Amino acid sequence: MYIRVENTNRNSLLDLSKSTIQTAIFVAKNVSDMSCFLSCSIVLRPAGCFFCDLKKSTLWRRTLQYKTLVASLSEEGKSIQRPQVQWYPGHIAKAERALKDKLKLVDVVVEVRDARIPKSTEHPELYSWLGGKKRLVVLNRRDMVPQEAISAWIKSIKQQGFEVFDTNAKLGNGIQRLRKALIFCGDAINERRRAKRLLPRSVRCMVIGYPNVGKSALINRLVNRAVAKSQNRPGVTRIFQWVQVSDKLQLLDSPGIIPPKLVSQSSAEKLAFCNDIGSGSYDNQVVASALLDCIQDLGTNRLQDHCLTRFKERFSVELLKHSGELLLEMISRKHFSNDKEKAAQKILSEFRQGLWGPLCLEWCESEL
Repeated sequence: MYIRVENTNRNSLLDLSKSTIQTAIFVAKNVSDMSCFLSCSIVLRPAGCFFCDLKKSTLWRRTLQYKTLVASLSEEGKSIQRPQVQWYPGHIAKAERALKDKLKLVDVVVEVRDARIPKSTEHPELYSWLGGKKRLVVLNRRDMVPQEAISAWIKSIKQQGFEVFDTNAKLGNGIQRLRKALIFCGDAINERRRAKRLLPRSVRCMVIGYPNVGKSALINRLVNRAVAKSQNRPGVTRIFQWVQVSDKLQLLDSPGIIPPKLVSQSSAEKLAFCNDIGSGSYDNQVVASALLDCIQDLGTNRLQDHCLTRFKERFSVELLKHSGELLLEMISRKHFSNDKEKAAQKILSEFRQGLWGPLCLEWCESEL
């Protein structure tokens, strides 16, 4: 298939015959020349035109009615790049400053990560913030990943010198072991206080992590009652909140924190897959397509048969035979009257609910 691509800088002819993309592609010469977008499934943005400029235009809003995917050409003009997942620093920098101030008040930090993406939900600045403070790592949502993946990550994190716990905060699995570890930390702290002739006190612990990794649900399980707001979406916790667990333990719930500067695009996409950043940071269709490609990239040794079987049962297509974009288009045609937005939302929703079975998108590198 040959597709003619035009933009303000050059006319070129791309041979995409080997690509699985089998839909028309149009590149507008400028933002105002976007009427042809309405008939396209994949759109390449104009050269020199930022993605946000497209979003502001009336014609962009019209294209959303037709569920248009937007992409861009690489610098060499040889491949198609998806628009990036992005977030903006404003309130994040303020929350980060507040978190650093609160860290001065605590003895122990519980870092909660999403077990599906343990590497991408490790905050890159956390090590420098904590200094010598005790740090416990929790891999939450252990029920959503294969046991061998969890075991590999536990082994790797322990080798880094941290205690690690795997939990399912929704059901309470693994919580008792974490509670005992926190109380043990408090006993050790009070031993040191007694040596200094100070009175014992409850250990102060901060629960920290990216949005929607399960911090509040974890706290509610530790306390055995609903004291922190917990919903399956990012951004529910807005303030720092102290919770008294017992006379030996105090917990500080914190808002989800992400780096002000964009992390790697691969990690940003995985945060979007798992609903660990706000939906305003990405386009559902682009992210759903990228999710399907990411799952394919795991390889058959990491992609268990149950996932392939359930995916085919639910969508009537083979997961490994087509690109993410084409799979999205096929699913929208078969089940959603060619509505790609609804198809994308369904794909993301089913993955986030674990309806395809246990899946880990980031396997421990030491075990690969």
